[in-house]
Amino acid sequence: MGWILLILGVALWWGAHELKRFAPERRASLGAEKGKGVIAIALVVAIVLMVIGFRGTPVLQVWYPPAFFTHINNLLVLIAIFMMSPAPKKGRLLNRMRHPMLAGFSLWAVAHLLVNGDLASIVLFGGLLSWSLTAPVLINRAEPEWTAPAPGTYGKDAMFLAASAVLLIVIGLIHSWLGYYPFG
Repeated sequence: MGWILLILGVALWWGAHELKRFAPERRASLGAEKGKGVIAIALVVAIVLMVIGFRGTPVLQVWYPPAFFTHINNLLVLIAIFMMSPAPKKGRLLNRMRHPMLAGFSLWAVAHLLVNGDLASIVLFGGLLSWSLTAPVLINRAEPEWTAPAPGTYGKDAMFLAASAVLLIVIGLIHSWLGYYPFG
């Protein structure tokens, strides 16, 4: 049952995010505000399905990551959190990047693939990675024109980097509480 829920969760994540690209008439029929609510609910359900499915699958080890990958994972996750923060719009370092959140999400997924060698992790993080690599292509195809926001300041970048480090620690503590110690 865990496998089914995990795969359904990843599929629902894809479907909710890409409904606008794959079925624009269907998405438009939901309306602007109601549509956002429906998509938000679908994403929450997707996350719940992925978590329950992931925790309900047996551990089938495909490979054994070396211990030092933990440190690489933490660095990549810190960078990913920074990329998914407001820094790209308010800072200077990433403001020329069109899809920093999706790039950060990809980095987050790669980081988790590095330290998790079990099949459920490969399905979960590999499925999310494939979505985050596909989404920019679909967005760029649908909306080829893009203008970078006005550059912010390095001070804002520093502020968001510090906030990202704090958030990494909080996320690490939550992982530890759940039984997944991420700090090596």
